[in-house]
Amino acid sequence: QKVKDSMRVLLPVLLNKSHESYDKIRAILLYIFSTNGTTQENLDKLIQNVQIESDSDMIRNWKYLDVPVISSATTQQHKHPRRDRSSEETFQLSRWTPVIKDVMEDAIENKLDSKDWPYCSQCPPTWNGSGAV
Repeated sequence: QKVKDSMRVLLPVLLNKSHESYDKIRAILLYIFSTNGTTQENLDKLIQNVQIESDSDMIRNWKYLDVPVISSATTQQHKHPRRDRSSEETFQLSRWTPVIKDVMEDAIENKLDSKDWPYCSQCPPTWNGSGAV
């Protein structure tokens, strides 16, 4: 079942004194992942109420892995456009295709955006696509 109000489920876990701080950090990260980010104000309240100020960098540093920890209207998400793979034949257990497959196929075809991929956007001019570079 889909959780309708994840904050209502999360708060009793965070306020429980018997849980360790690392478990509370994991719970906050799961909340952030499930909601695709949270506001700066909400994150500050969670960290302050749970009293994990000293370990708050464990949560905030996920932004360096392109996880949207803080979401707002001004934050731009750079997402690689997905290819349509509905016509491809797949096995029952392998229907999901990772984003890296799309990125690698675009790199081979020299279709990567030079703004997002400055070091990978230009292939050597003699390359014709018939072999690895």
